[in-house]
Amino acid sequence: MLHMYRVLNDQSIPDDAGVAIEYKIPYTSKRVDFLLSGHDGDVDSVVIVELKQWSEVEKVEGKEAIVKTALNRGIHEVAHPSYQAWSYAALIEDYNENVQEQLIKLKPCAYLHNYRKLQNYPLTDSYYDYYLSLAPVYAKGDVENLRTFIKKYIKYGDNKDILYQIEQGRIRPSKSLQDSLGSMLKGNQEFVMIDEQKVIFETALQLAKRAIKTGTEQVMIVEGGPGTGKSVLAINSLVALTNKSMTCQYVTKNSAPRNVYSTKLKGDFRKTRIVTHLRNLEVTQNLNLMN
Repeated sequence: MLHMYRVLNDQSIPDDAGVAIEYKIPYTSKRVDFLLSGHDGDVDSVVIVELKQWSEVEKVEGKEAIVKTALNRGIHEVAHPSYQAWSYAALIEDYNENVQEQLIKLKPCAYLHNYRKLQNYPLTDSYYDYYLSLAPVYAKGDVENLRTFIKKYIKYGDNKDILYQIEQGRIRPSKSLQDSLGSMLKGNQEFVMIDEQKVIFETALQLAKRAIKTGTEQVMIVEGGPGTGKSVLAINSLVALTNKSMTCQYVTKNSAPRNVYSTKLKGDFRKTRIVTHLRNLEVTQNLNLMN
């Protein structure tokens, strides 16, 4: 927090702006590092700052919004900080009724206070332009630039009122898989994947492409308890691979999901198309059980 104290030590940033640390995102175990609330004279705003202690970052080719960095005594693939900050903002917008109805604007960014900019700066490589446009990233020496970003949206304080509204906002039911599957098959993004989900999703796409290119089978096993996002990951993978003209199947030993998906999808697709597909899934499942 010392680094954020230095950033906020500016007379142009109102003293009565709201500050929150480690806000827990509903329905997840994730916490937003730093939030600053206020308004620009017209719009209520909250600046979201994802803080990173990283000192080195490597670009990862072939995976969207993924980088490598040193974590837990090793080099690991993780979500790009801009993607991470943006995904946190998107989840809050999706789940918080007050944010939606009061038109509170969430402005995400990332601050890597230990990361020095180099000539070849992988963190802001053009490969990541899309998410950088959604959530800019700042490094060591960027204090003034980060201040400018904050002051653009927080010109007047709110005495924490906006943060209180977010904290007290009614949590709307999360988007259900069955209600969103049809929309996803039409190409709409319905579920925002965060952190590990995003890394695993990109790895799954990479393995599928490798299998087609090399003609060799690829297997990935994802483990996790209830509520960790396995179904969201599976549906995202199904849609993404189908949209890449790959043959995909969603197989489950439980008939309930098939029946629910069939009912929901019949409103958007021909009945014979859906029922035939689901029958294929059931046959595949039965063969797998016999084997």
